[in-house]
Amino acid sequence: MKIKSLVSTLVLISTLFLSLFAQVPDPNSLLIAGLKDSVIVQRDERGIPYIEAKNEHDLYFAQGYVTASDRLWQMDVLRRTARGEMSEIFGKVVLEEDKRRRRYGFAALSEKSAAMLSPQSRTALDSFVKGVNAFISSRDEKTLPREFKILSYKPRLWTASDTIVIGYLMAESLSSTWTTDVMRATFAHLPKEMRDELLTEFTPLDTPVVGSDKKSAAVKKAVASVVRVSSELAALAQLDDAKKQSSLDRIGFGAEDLAASNNWVVSGKKTASKKPLLSNDPHLAPSVPGIWYLSHLSAPGVRVSGVTIPGLNGIIIGHNDRIAWGMTNVGPDVQDLYKETFDPTNPLKYKTPTGWKDADVRREEIKVRKVATKPETESVMMDVVITRHGPIVLEKEGERYALQWTIFDPKRESVSVFYNVNRAQNFMQFTAALKGYAGAMQNNIYADVDGNIGYYAAGYIPIRKTGDGSVPYDGATDEGEWTSFVPWEKLPRSYNPPSGMIVTANSRVVGRDYPYHLTHSWSAPYRQKRINDLLGAKNKITIEDFRSTLGDTFAFGGSTFAKAVAKLAGNKADGKFAESFKLLAEWDGNVKADSRGALLVHEMREVFSNKIFAAALGDELSKQYRWTNKHFLLDRIVTEWPARWLPKNSANWLEFVKVCEAESRENLTKKIGADESKWTFGNAVQVKFNHPLAAAPMIGGQFKIDAFGQNGNGYAGGLGPTVNVGPTVSMRMIIDLSNLDNSQHGIPLGQSGDAANSHYKDQLEDWRNVTPKTFPFSKAAVNKAA
Repeated sequence: MKIKSLVSTLVLISTLFLSLFAQVPDPNSLLIAGLKDSVIVQRDERGIPYIEAKNEHDLYFAQGYVTASDRLWQMDVLRRTARGEMSEIFGKVVLEEDKRRRRYGFAALSEKSAAMLSPQSRTALDSFVKGVNAFISSRDEKTLPREFKILSYKPRLWTASDTIVIGYLMAESLSSTWTTDVMRATFAHLPKEMRDELLTEFTPLDTPVVGSDKKSAAVKKAVASVVRVSSELAALAQLDDAKKQSSLDRIGFGAEDLAASNNWVVSGKKTASKKPLLSNDPHLAPSVPGIWYLSHLSAPGVRVSGVTIPGLNGIIIGHNDRIAWGMTNVGPDVQDLYKETFDPTNPLKYKTPTGWKDADVRREEIKVRKVATKPETESVMMDVVITRHGPIVLEKEGERYALQWTIFDPKRESVSVFYNVNRAQNFMQFTAALKGYAGAMQNNIYADVDGNIGYYAAGYIPIRKTGDGSVPYDGATDEGEWTSFVPWEKLPRSYNPPSGMIVTANSRVVGRDYPYHLTHSWSAPYRQKRINDLLGAKNKITIEDFRSTLGDTFAFGGSTFAKAVAKLAGNKADGKFAESFKLLAEWDGNVKADSRGALLVHEMREVFSNKIFAAALGDELSKQYRWTNKHFLLDRIVTEWPARWLPKNSANWLEFVKVCEAESRENLTKKIGADESKWTFGNAVQVKFNHPLAAAPMIGGQFKIDAFGQNGNGYAGGLGPTVNVGPTVSMRMIIDLSNLDNSQHGIPLGQSGDAANSHYKDQLEDWRNVTPKTFPFSKAAVNKAA
């Protein structure tokens, strides 16, 4: 499709887009006001756009136009979710979700951040915005995406702050830790030995990227005062977290327990081609359409391809002609809670170390749709109370907690980061581009055509005056004040390590000798350990080895449990337990849809876990126990069978395991039926891609993707996470630095958000089979494929 500049007499026309097919001889051309020169847009068999422009303005203008043509309703839902405006189209059912975003003030933050962009970044973003609006202006009620017609509304024009505000959603998904602080505070009364085990941080399976575990850093830090949190408030915090998760899952931004990706890179020392290979598979909630959008962008000074989030300009993860990069979440603690003491006679006056101070109040008006099928709304007003630490996010009966968060500083933005990363030519330029990154801290891996590999964990990590922010502070003191941030040059990094390999998967990336606190709450080490094991044992690694690793379904936690139970039972198994014991003993540890052993372990280890922690903590506290590394505690229990964890009403561990097995069988009978031949993992655990309107009566069926049996497992259920986490694999990428045209990239469903479009779900089978297709890069390869 050629996009040509209008002649000068038409440039004066005020409408941004003019559909002039009748005046254009070439039916594959569009004339669009706002372009400076001609732009060529090609699409391949998957509908991926390859955009070639003669200047940067036209490149981003065309990217905005083309992205909107495929994903406009998704873009509108993303900005509405971030701004707290979903009630305007969905009604009261999402009002509480909107209130959460209004408390955070994402909309106001994005406006301030947009005003502070560098001139270069602002110019590129403004071009993208104009392209989006050119498409919006070209649509009418009949030609808008069907979701707008169903919900009876039209999209307003796009703004620069709409692009920026979407980034706050990702930060919310990947760096929200304050509810964990509340959970830890409720455990303060437990015996230290039990608390340390429950909150396990270090394990023998850890594979840190930077530093060593041989010795711990000698850091002396004053301990902050303990702030007690009531059980009622802890329950409210859990409800808030559930609202967040539900809301983010709907739009494909959900990340379970901050565990959101694998990435790895190996140097030419270990590859068949003698050049690096790099892979990335972000883990985010399955959605329709998916959260990523494949694009190829080319203009003088930049040629780059990969994925972006609809609504964002440039490429977020991918490669240019010299370098490739991938990202996974670090998950540091960048949120702190402060219990604020308010004057009983004045609910807006709170205590500080220097005396009483007036809180700020931000008035928010939320438009709420009255009837689902009609656009009429009513206004709901809410006041957001803001202390020196941040907004009040948790309160009940006089207890009020304020949230401090690194992203609340509008001077920090990430738009310019990706603009510069897209153009970086070496590791120095790549890391310099990352220096301003202000979103959720990421493990950024790197490779280049010269054979170098590298790693940099970029982000802002607060240094506290007292303590480490792992439990709430008393806001009336200055104990929890942020004194500075971890210096840029001290952030975790690596360049051409002797091993020739760098692997991250949300698990601990720094050794115990690292001098700064990042977090206590690392993800279970299974995925990171498994990838290291698989690749570390090989030389002359190929793309096929990478693809096989991406699809790996071995469950460390489940396998440990099955072997331990089999060893415990020995020759004492009888009756139905003997059948289960045989199934566990024969299971190979892989989580396949047709596996009966995987399902039994999935159910049995979950029952085992629930009973263990309910017995140790009580029903109420055990429901609050959500620790990312609790899987390793379960491994230790079944390996050592310690008496201190055996529930008191059980005679011994074998009898307890038999009770768990019997309850598991009852559960499976209720879920699947009495026919045990149907007790397979795929019949019980299925992949479900959910469109926000799929459940709507009468009209939802057109958006539906049929569920199917799952391979691999995430954090839900008893198996523990596998490398292939199943439905939350939001894209897969393998970059071949020896031949960029040989690189592979795929998303779960397709490029288009239109259910009637052939590219709505045309990549699904490749996603299921872990066979991402080649994504051509050079001009010759693009012209051949598109």
